[in-house]
Amino acid sequence: MKVKYENMTALAEAIGVSRPTLSKYFHDPTNLRDSSRLKIERALKNVDYVPNFFARNLNRKSTKLFGFIVPHLNDLFYTSLIEAVEDQAFMHGYRLLVQNAHNDADREMEALETLRSMNADGVIIAPVGNSIDAAALKRISVDLPIVFVDAPIEELSEEYPFVGTNNQQSITLLVDYLCRSGNPPAFLGMPEVNSNSSERQTVYSERMTQLGLEPRIIEAAERDEAWDFEEYAYNTMSSHFRQGKYIEDTILCASDRLAFGVLKAAHEAKLWEPNNSSSSLRIAGHDNYPLSAFISPGLTTVSQDTNVLGQRVFEILIREATRRSTPGTRFPKELIDGRLVIRASA
Repeated sequence: MKVKYENMTALAEAIGVSRPTLSKYFHDPTNLRDSSRLKIERALKNVDYVPNFFARNLNRKSTKLFGFIVPHLNDLFYTSLIEAVEDQAFMHGYRLLVQNAHNDADREMEALETLRSMNADGVIIAPVGNSIDAAALKRISVDLPIVFVDAPIEELSEEYPFVGTNNQQSITLLVDYLCRSGNPPAFLGMPEVNSNSSERQTVYSERMTQLGLEPRIIEAAERDEAWDFEEYAYNTMSSHFRQGKYIEDTILCASDRLAFGVLKAAHEAKLWEPNNSSSSLRIAGHDNYPLSAFISPGLTTVSQDTNVLGQRVFEILIREATRRSTPGTRFPKELIDGRLVIRASA
């Protein structure tokens, strides 16, 4: 049975080295003489000891810890993005601490303060909504480099780095494909939870107008600012389908999560019966969720490349953490193009 040691001082005495030598080993074993390093390594095989992360990093310039604050964890886009950033962090010797804001702006700010108190080297934020406490953010960012991802905070303009999907390119790609392959699409937007909601709808309307077509925005069954997109879309389209509306239309959804709700409503309304070749209803989404290829029918969508998003946002964060930009620096948005994925739904 391995001997357990509660602190580094006791462990150093048991091994027969000084505490600073043992501390140096845990920080970077290559900084020790081979004889000291081998002595410690042999001894550690027979003891139960895990160095305290925060104690080790309390006075260091870098804790090798990054934070990632997301609006909630029931969205597979954020799950995929977390995995992509975590892979980058692992390759560069960093740890990633994920904080869930639970769709609450106050909890989002509390998470920022928590990461600041832990001496994190920087933080990525996928913001909860369209606005944030700019004064508090500016105060925190003096000590904590911040990069936004997925949805920009427009009121902050170019004050902080931002990486996201090119909605102009991706929605235009979808509209053009749907118009040339069938009926021009009507648009089902997301609840107004962040800037992506309004931006995707605006791009849709502008592109339809450019094509000489009338934009058609599907009216929501009820006003909703929650993140329960599937339920929101299901309730909205169930109501319309019962009234005979949009049953032979093309419906472009602002996200795949909305499309899932529309698909459920369509199935319940028997608009997609097996072997029913007469139905002209088409549905498309945006994001290419991991489940989008496995629902019935498979969902036509635009893929957001979370691997590229994760790599770029990490590269920018590590740049800001190691050599901060000068005060007043303006950061242009960095936008990643999407890729059209055609499946059976449209």
